[in-house]
Amino acid sequence: MFKRFRRLRINPLFRDLIRETSLSVNDFIYPLFVVEGRGVKKEIASMPGVFQMSVDEILKECAAVINLGIKAVILFGIPSVKDSVGSDALSDEGIIAVTLRAIKDKFPNLLVVTDLCFCEYTDHGHCGILDHVHQTVDNDATLEISAAQALVHAKNGADMIAPSGMMDGIIATLRGALDENGFENLPIMAYSTKFASAYYGPFRDVAESAPSFGDRRSYQMDSANRLEAVSESLEDEAQGADVLMVKPALAYLDIIRELREATRLPICAYNVSGEYALLKAGAKAGVIDYERVMMETLVGFKRAGADIIISYHAKEAAEILRRNF
Repeated sequence: MFKRFRRLRINPLFRDLIRETSLSVNDFIYPLFVVEGRGVKKEIASMPGVFQMSVDEILKECAAVINLGIKAVILFGIPSVKDSVGSDALSDEGIIAVTLRAIKDKFPNLLVVTDLCFCEYTDHGHCGILDHVHQTVDNDATLEISAAQALVHAKNGADMIAPSGMMDGIIATLRGALDENGFENLPIMAYSTKFASAYYGPFRDVAESAPSFGDRRSYQMDSANRLEAVSESLEDEAQGADVLMVKPALAYLDIIRELREATRLPICAYNVSGEYALLKAGAKAGVIDYERVMMETLVGFKRAGADIIISYHAKEAAEILRRNF
């Protein structure tokens, strides 16, 4: 006698009935990249279908996202003028603040997450104030200006703040600053396990954030370190994070699963630019069934334990989900 697993596979209705993992439009956060100007919608060569957009075009994109049933976006700002400390990110008239006000004025029910970092705003492309002696980022000096940046986001309408710079103590710093200024109900999504990954390459094209020297391995995580990865996220939880993130996702499904077993907090998987670009290249080369591989990948993040998925595929996936249901 042996178990006939196929009994519940032959009939497609049974397959639907016992499916363990589901993917929904409610799972997605869609990334948006805002630049200064008007009428700007510039496609990024390394990321087909992804654009730098001016505020007026961002508003059109938000309308399209909402029409697809996507309820959340994550906003990245790219100012025209950059300096050593990322001053634009600290101004109520900076690119993020202006865009936040415009989105929340027109689409008050769209959940807007803001990426909090300095790499897009600095002329050196690193994630904070430089420590020139050690040729890296000064952790504690960056914490101070990160708190100021968080208050700019909060005052201008952010629904959730997501600090991506991987500074030690960032969650405690932001939680303290937000609470002290009346934003105790504003959640923080920690980039809690963010690896120093080659999968970020195309993002640096769209965000114009490549470092002018060196790399980010002194503050982002070693991709070989599993135990440290989980420890990083649990430390952010202890400091007051509301959501934990693993970035990238595809090569780190083991980390998502292990973190899922270690915490009760929601987990976000960031399906990063290089993962997106690889699938797009595969589709262009005709070597994969793009839609099936894309949906299988997204389901894989959910199966590993993610509750939320940040993905450049979100609009396409939403269209497929609408078509199939």
